[in-house]
Amino acid sequence: MGEILVGTCSWTDPALVRSGWYPAGSRGAEGRLRYYATRFPVVEVDSGYYALPGERNSRLWVERTPEDFVFDVKAFSLLTGHPARPGALPEELRGTSYDPRDAKFLDAVWARFAEGIGPLRRGGRLGCVLFQFPPWFRPGARAGALLAQCAERTAGWPVAVEFRHPAWWREEQAGTTAALLCRYGFAAVGVDMVQTLPSSVPPVTPVTSARLSVVRFHGRSPAWGTGSKEERFRYEYADHELEEWVPRLHCLAGGVERLHVLFNNCCGDAAVRAAERMRSLLDGRPSASRIPRRASG
Repeated sequence: MGEILVGTCSWTDPALVRSGWYPAGSRGAEGRLRYYATRFPVVEVDSGYYALPGERNSRLWVERTPEDFVFDVKAFSLLTGHPARPGALPEELRGTSYDPRDAKFLDAVWARFAEGIGPLRRGGRLGCVLFQFPPWFRPGARAGALLAQCAERTAGWPVAVEFRHPAWWREEQAGTTAALLCRYGFAAVGVDMVQTLPSSVPPVTPVTSARLSVVRFHGRSPAWGTGSKEERFRYEYADHELEEWVPRLHCLAGGVERLHVLFNNCCGDAAVRAAERMRSLLDGRPSASRIPRRASG
């Protein structure tokens, strides 16, 4: 069975910092990461979506974490077809055409992204680059062409792909989608989310890369797709909701070298607590909420 790494989709979220999960003396940038790395073996760098990662930060992350700790870096928004604020670009790119259709501009963005994650790649600390495509990215020729370009740009990188349009994983399309990801060696990302909305992505977990599989737990808030970001991700997983995933995750790990299980319900300390409970369940230990307290005296 492959190794199962459990973690969260952020270690810097302001609500997590305010929650008190980080002990006193570990709330600065360096202290937070060092402490997080004592509790979990993997984390997602969600900031990579909002701004191009910097080489210096990547180098510091490597220095501040154990040798077996890995980072999943979320791809910059422009690389997945999302819009981006011009202010999110480095200064040398702000005066350019800012047109994602312009080949030279896109070349420069890709180059800066590759440079930014360079220390993680060279140090063997890059778990994967996560390409989360937008809800309007649906199966078709244009999507296929973009995935082919993505594969060319990321040759040699570990890549995971999360589709947010449900058509990709509906029964009639799922086999074609899996074959497409297999062709490029991309790991399919399974998701746990509310299943009562038209935009709900089915919780399928196909193995499309022998190297890696990823499951991201977004929470099951009914505000998904309509509410604010905080409302969408404000969710406390119940034990039975985590338990129903345990046999599926063990089965999934049986087909890959490594499985990343990441909690994205980043509101307060909900994600870290869910990750800790899931790890206990996967290890066959009772979750914290079921461990009886010792009688005092």
